[in-house]
Amino acid sequence: MSTTEARLGRLLFRGSLVAIGLLSVGIVLMVGRGLSPLDVPPALALDRLVGDLLTLHPAGYLWLGAIAVLSLPILRLLVAGVVFWRNGERNHAAVGVATLAVIAAGIALGLAGGR
Repeated sequence: MSTTEARLGRLLFRGSLVAIGLLSVGIVLMVGRGLSPLDVPPALALDRLVGDLLTLHPAGYLWLGAIAVLSLPILRLLVAGVVFWRNGERNHAAVGVATLAVIAAGIALGLAGGR
């Protein structure tokens, strides 16, 4: 296993622990407030995220945990793309950039559509 792969493995493992921790805090806060996981969840509001975290609102921790889970594969793709580029593997790096562009377009369209 290369040094890069080992570092990526540690990064993904630690990131997963952080995400699990955030989601766990959110679940505990939900239970503490008597909220049911079957209730309609609040929409993601990035402008309220910090406030929700500071006031210990469950939605802030649940959304930040979900963002962390979703961002880990993207982060891995970014790091792999940089490594491919540095190693002269331009075709692999181009595939990574194209994949990131598709993900970015999906996020942009999702945000523009209000979903």
